[in-house]
Amino acid sequence: MFQPGGRRVALLTIAALAIATGASLAAQPATSSGHPGHRHAEAPSVHGQSDDLRRARAATRRFRDVKVARAAGYAATGDCAQDPKYGGMGIHYANHDLVADGKLDITKPEILVYQPMPSGKLRLGAIEYFQVDADQDLATDADRPYLFGLPFDGPMLGHEPDMPVHYDLHVWLYRHNPAGRFAMWNPRVHCPDSGAHAPHSSR
Repeated sequence: MFQPGGRRVALLTIAALAIATGASLAAQPATSSGHPGHRHAEAPSVHGQSDDLRRARAATRRFRDVKVARAAGYAATGDCAQDPKYGGMGIHYANHDLVADGKLDITKPEILVYQPMPSGKLRLGAIEYFQVDADQDLATDADRPYLFGLPFDGPMLGHEPDMPVHYDLHVWLYRHNPAGRFAMWNPRVHCPDSGAHAPHSSR
């Protein structure tokens, strides 16, 4: 599915864009969600979160067709991601422009996560919001972003050698996740035997 060396080029591009963006984020701990960059936010209202989920679904349902996602600037950044303990994620398609702008917008997720089906087709399961950690320090989280009234996971090591320390938030809009809609891993997702890898986890 991928050209030789394509994954590394894509990851290097994301890393370079993300690190360049990190300097400006350091001075902007608040995100577009309106929440300050700290871990303890008030619990989101059910009504408010439902509205956000509807907006996210309306903006991304067209990407159930991976060809539409590619045309919109999303490109595969690696193989199918899974964890032997927690389950799988799938194949990540990142939009380099959205990663680079350093902004969080519910209607514009930086990453789309597809699961390979037995037929060989890709099924959109989750969307993912991504933001680089401004100081690249796992011990600090003053710039932790929020969306849907929830804190992002992280800061965590990159899932690939060239990916920077970052925060992310998965939203399983298109596939049920028994672990929770905003859980990182889905125990029902299993990667094919070939081309799977186990990225670093923030757990």
